[in-house]
Amino acid sequence: MPHNLCHSDDLARLMLPALRLLLLIVFATVARAGPAIALEPGTLSAKLAGHVEVLADPGHAFDLEEVMAPSNAVRFAPAARGGNDVNFGYSKNTYWLRFTIEPRTSGRWLLDVGFPSLDSLKVFLPAVGKHYEMGDTLPFAERPLPNRNFLVPVDLRAGQPQTVYLRVESEGSLTVPLTLWEAEAFRSHDQDRYAMLALYYGMLLALGLYNLLLYLSLRDRNYLAYVAFAASMAVGQLSLNGLGNQYLWPAFPAWGNVALTSGFAATGFFGALFTRLFLSTRRHTPKLDALIVALATGFAIAAFGPAFMPYRWAAILTSLFGASFAAVAEIAAIRCLIRKQPGARYFLLAWTLLLAGVAMMAFRNLGWLPTNALTSHAMQVGSALEMLLLSFALADRIQTAHSEKEQAQAEAIETKETMLEVSRKHEQELEARVSDRTKELARANARLTASENKLSHLAHHDPLTGLANRLLLHERLASSMLRAQRSGELLGVLLIDLDGFKPVNDRFGHDTGDKLLIAVAGALKASVRDTDTVARLGGDEFVLLLEALHSADDAARVADKLLANLRRVSSALGCPLTISASVGIALYPAHGLDAHSLLQQADLAMYRAKKAGRDRWCRQP
Repeated sequence: MPHNLCHSDDLARLMLPALRLLLLIVFATVARAGPAIALEPGTLSAKLAGHVEVLADPGHAFDLEEVMAPSNAVRFAPAARGGNDVNFGYSKNTYWLRFTIEPRTSGRWLLDVGFPSLDSLKVFLPAVGKHYEMGDTLPFAERPLPNRNFLVPVDLRAGQPQTVYLRVESEGSLTVPLTLWEAEAFRSHDQDRYAMLALYYGMLLALGLYNLLLYLSLRDRNYLAYVAFAASMAVGQLSLNGLGNQYLWPAFPAWGNVALTSGFAATGFFGALFTRLFLSTRRHTPKLDALIVALATGFAIAAFGPAFMPYRWAAILTSLFGASFAAVAEIAAIRCLIRKQPGARYFLLAWTLLLAGVAMMAFRNLGWLPTNALTSHAMQVGSALEMLLLSFALADRIQTAHSEKEQAQAEAIETKETMLEVSRKHEQELEARVSDRTKELARANARLTASENKLSHLAHHDPLTGLANRLLLHERLASSMLRAQRSGELLGVLLIDLDGFKPVNDRFGHDTGDKLLIAVAGALKASVRDTDTVARLGGDEFVLLLEALHSADDAARVADKLLANLRRVSSALGCPLTISASVGIALYPAHGLDAHSLLQQADLAMYRAKKAGRDRWCRQP
């Protein structure tokens, strides 16, 4: 082959990428999107839905060159908008979107695609030869900019129009909210959005934990169902808002792809369970109860659906069941309200707000409602108000039960009065009996109160020394750490283990050992303030909880004082064996942020004191 021919082939191969880029630029010029968006100086953001044109790609076959070719460029049509955003509902198609920007000012802008559950999103900037690929099926780290939404940098120069192409497809709801932001304006706006979301999830967490504690205290299944309901909603909302993909499961796109549907389907399941328990639908509305059970079963199938059916089916089932359950739960609540069931009115109001949000989100996902600020955040607002109002529903049930009790007592008194009026001849005898009975009840009530107080004291105090026991210690540790966190002061934990206590029991018996432990308890209480806590963990182990410390030296001074007091205990009791102690000191927050960690660190420091020769204290570094 001639040398010049080889040179020509090499030159052609080198020129081919340049020619393709030139063709893309030519196509971009010829096939510019319809109504361009003009960015005037001072513009901070712009909604793009009114400037977007769409080309459907049912066969998923087009690439950028084919889309920009004149034969396809003329097929783009204005996007059918749902409110402020482009919304295709649940669609199997791939869609190409394009819009043109005419900047009157230069600078960096950010394209914000505000629907984090899209499976696949490709953004092409042909004028500068760049493209980006994102989606919840890809790891979060592959995104060009770290954000819960899909964020793409777009560099603009005044007077140089730029056409942007997007390729989108998704098994779930295919909503494409597009906003163009000036970079600094986006950062300010994004901080506000993250702050609002943090407030919402903080409230969700607080109410969930509060109801969990109520369940642990009351063992009422209503609270457990409510906690599961709140936790499932948190999973769905975290996926919907993109925070889950960003912070909780960024390296697990397979779960991030299905978390939205599975989370909200689980929310529906536990919401149906809570409705059954709270309204007692099995007893009051059996037919509706059967329908709620059927919907709960459907939610369960949808929650696990992505494991054995196309994701789109599971997503559609979740939306349809959500809309259906909204109506069924409302009807059940109304029927219970008509029957004056306790808590039904607050439940109806609370559930109405939540289910209205669920229905709006479901209808938005199906493309039946426009996508706007209300439909995008309706479930968050509704769920927040629902949780607050539901506490009133529980309180109303308690108040109603109290009123019924008072009414029953009033009826009993009225019946007694009627009986007294009919039986005047036995008035004195009946009055005496009532008086005796009242006194007996008062005495019984006094005994019961005393027993309750005694049981409460026994449950929280050591029976031998009268000191706080392990349970009370942990309660006070929890509250003390909260106070220390608010005030910024230190909290000290001193773990005390007596040296040479076992020989006392062996030589002089357990009675002497018990007297010695009581004396040690007194010495420990004499070493601290009234506001501090002295607790016995068991055997010869004690704990001092010191609040409002200004420095670590405060805890050391207390340790020196108690060691001196303990040395005098043996002589005061006439015991020939010298009693001392090894003390370990741990400080909050330096050595631990929870009770277990603090006690563990203090225990380690105590063992260091024993190894160092006993009758001394050691502090964790």
